[in-house]
Amino acid sequence: MSDKPTIVLVHGFWGGAAHWANVIVELNKRGYDRIRAVENPLTSLADDAERTRKMLRQVDGPVVLVGHSYGGAVITEAGGLPNVKALVYIAAFAPDAGESPGQLTQEMPPAAFDSIAPDSDGYLWIKQDTFHESFAQDLSAEDALVMAVTQKAPLASTFGDAVTAPAWRDKPVWYQVSTEDRMIHPDNERRMAARMNPRGTVELAAGHASLASQPRPVADLIEEAARQTTG
Repeated sequence: MSDKPTIVLVHGFWGGAAHWANVIVELNKRGYDRIRAVENPLTSLADDAERTRKMLRQVDGPVVLVGHSYGGAVITEAGGLPNVKALVYIAAFAPDAGESPGQLTQEMPPAAFDSIAPDSDGYLWIKQDTFHESFAQDLSAEDALVMAVTQKAPLASTFGDAVTAPAWRDKPVWYQVSTEDRMIHPDNERRMAARMNPRGTVELAAGHASLASQPRPVADLIEEAARQTTG
């Protein structure tokens, strides 16, 4: 087994751990043999943060904690554990104390905001007929179709859950901006990144699902964080 850190990946709304598939394969090719992907319930920020903490506590040794989309809020809330050495945000929310993903979205609405629709049970979905153009316009129609059909809807109330103690205030941070993002406004991503004073920022000409469409540069950023914080 290598001396590289464990990489823990945290998904966002409308997907599960498998959204990281391409990044997992790319990291493994680079010698990262300890990779975990959290499967969050998407029932509340508290639930998702605790699920992530449970996985982090199972890891022996240093961790690079990576979040995509709403997963950024989860790693912000859960990343204060001592074995977490770096936080990496992939087109992700990075709320400050008292802020929620919903509040940040309303301050700077993204292009595809109207594609999000609630159902009668209190869950939020991306409309299937606009999923490709909204979430993953730089993926093939077939890949986007699978994402649309298998999307994991969050409870709508989760969107309004606020962060309590942001881990990025005490941990080294890296951030990837998706310049063609239609689910989080690219300027919102830039704003959230800038206030964290990241050690590294990269902008990719990608939609929201950059983890699927551009796994190599995403893995580059994760690897940079791993090298700078864990040797």
